[in-house]
Amino acid sequence: MARVRIRLQAKLDVKLTAKAALDPGQIVQAALNLLDEVGLDGLTMRRLAEKLDIKAASLYWHVRDKDELIVLLADEICAAMQAPDPAMPWREQLQQFAEEYRRVLLSHRDAARVLAQSGPPSGESRLNLVEILLDVVLKAGFSPKDAAYAGFLMNDYVTTFVIEETRYVAPPKRQQPPDEATESWMDALPADKYPNIVALAPHWLNVNLDEQFHFGCEVIADGLERRLNR
Repeated sequence: MARVRIRLQAKLDVKLTAKAALDPGQIVQAALNLLDEVGLDGLTMRRLAEKLDIKAASLYWHVRDKDELIVLLADEICAAMQAPDPAMPWREQLQQFAEEYRRVLLSHRDAARVLAQSGPPSGESRLNLVEILLDVVLKAGFSPKDAAYAGFLMNDYVTTFVIEETRYVAPPKRQQPPDEATESWMDALPADKYPNIVALAPHWLNVNLDEQFHFGCEVIADGLERRLNR
C-alpha cells in the first residue's frame, strides 16, 4: 500500500513540476511560432506540446483546448497594434487604424483566420484594439449605434481582406498560382458574351493589393462621412 502511495505521489509531483515549469507567455509564444511554421490547420495541441518538449497532458493544465489557444493567440497578435494619432482627423485615424491592423495580421501566417475564429473580443490587447476603434468613431460624432456598426464594418473588412490576400501563401502542391489561374480563366471567356469582364481583365490581373485595400477603406470612409453629415 505504501508503494502505491509513493507511486501516486511521484506521478502527482511530475504533473505539478510540469505545470510549474511553464508559463502562459511561453506557451503562447511557442504557439505563435508554430502557427508561422505550419499554419492554423496544422496547429494542434499535440504539436504544440512537442514543440514545448512536454507531454500533451501537461499542456492541458494551462490551455483547455485548441479553441482556447486560438483566443490566446488572437490577443497576442493584437498586442503588436499601434494606436492611430489622435491629433489627426477621424478619417485619417480610421485609415491609419486599418493599415496598422492589416500590417499586424500580415506579420503572422493565418493571423486573420485566427482572429476570425476566435469569437468575441477577449484579452486586454484585443479589447484595447476595439476600444481604440470605437473611440475614433464616437469622437467623430457618430451615434452609439452607428459607431458600433462602423466598428464591426472596419474590423470585418480588414480581416476578410487579409484572409483573401493570404489564401495562397502556402498553396497545395500542383495548384496554379492565383494570377496564372485567373489569367487562364480570363482567356477562356468569350468576349462577345462577357464583354465587361474581359474589358476589365487588366485590372483583375496582377492587382496592386495595397491600392485595392486603400480603395476599400476610402469607400467605407466616404459612406460613413456621408451618413455622419446627414
